[in-house]
Amino acid sequence: MSKIKVVHYINQFFAGIGGEEKADTPAELHKGEVIGPGMAFQKGFGEEAEIIATIVCGDSYFNENIDKAKAEILEWVKDLAPDLFVAGPAFNAGRYGVACGTIATAVQEELGIKSMTGMYVENPGADMYKNKVYILETRDSAAGMRQAVKSMTAFALKYGKGEKIGASVEDGYMNQGIRVNFFEKERGSARAVKMLIAKLNDKPFTTEYPMPVFDKVDPMPAVKDMAHAKIAIVTSGGIVAKGNPDHIESSSASKFGEYDIEGLCDLDESTHETAHGGFDPVYANYDSDRVIPVDVLCDLEKEGVIGKLHTKFYSTVGNGTAVASSKKYGAEIAKLLKADGVDAVILTST
Repeated sequence: MSKIKVVHYINQFFAGIGGEEKADTPAELHKGEVIGPGMAFQKGFGEEAEIIATIVCGDSYFNENIDKAKAEILEWVKDLAPDLFVAGPAFNAGRYGVACGTIATAVQEELGIKSMTGMYVENPGADMYKNKVYILETRDSAAGMRQAVKSMTAFALKYGKGEKIGASVEDGYMNQGIRVNFFEKERGSARAVKMLIAKLNDKPFTTEYPMPVFDKVDPMPAVKDMAHAKIAIVTSGGIVAKGNPDHIESSSASKFGEYDIEGLCDLDESTHETAHGGFDPVYANYDSDRVIPVDVLCDLEKEGVIGKLHTKFYSTVGNGTAVASSKKYGAEIAKLLKADGVDAVILTST
């Protein structure tokens, strides 16, 4: 049997070109080259599959030039005529995950070539594309590269050979909402007892019938007297003091920042900017009031519509940031706001 021909897609970071400062790198085709994590994939493939080309594209370039980048990459893949297209793994890098999901889906739907990728379950690309293309679940960072390559390699060989793909719990891809019948090794009663014992002993177990989880937040009662209320601003739009002194990341933020705006009613390019990497920052850098309405709230305070604008605002970057991290930041910020006697908060995004 001939080797499975594979084309591999990676971003500028895993290609060794650079980090965020090289995220605008245009798409590149490297025929006959195995780059970055592709070397681990090739080792795992052994003699059964071969990476015939690697396609590299900067995360910002792809997401800001989707139509152009996608058309160019599809043309390359069409000419290469591989048996399988593998993107990533992207872990929890939001723009990278979206790029992997977008191009893998396009290759599969427009060229009819089998495609797959891998990423963390909370990557925005997962929700967008898990029902369109096989996405192998990985850890949230490149620290899980070894396990990611192992699971993706095994799946790629099975998929590339045309073998029947089993249920998601069998083959490790994200649930696509499709039920697949299969025979378990143990009878149901034995499995149920094992799960019960694990649960009673506070040990991990995996349910066979996961229920959807909806995060509901009951709204607070309306503010009765806005004319005497203290209002604060919290944003995921990445607005920070000039120079980003807290070094908040442009994606997958590991922190939030607290910024003093006492006496300020206009956030211009001399005082503030955005650290966000998921949108064109030009307009936000020129006038940060476009993301957090400090100027308008100052006017409302002068007019007596609100009692007072809080002298601090809190900011982080929502781009690719895990839901669990966002909840943690929200809880910490809420404690600070409550301690400062804030009555209501205006939440802004991008």
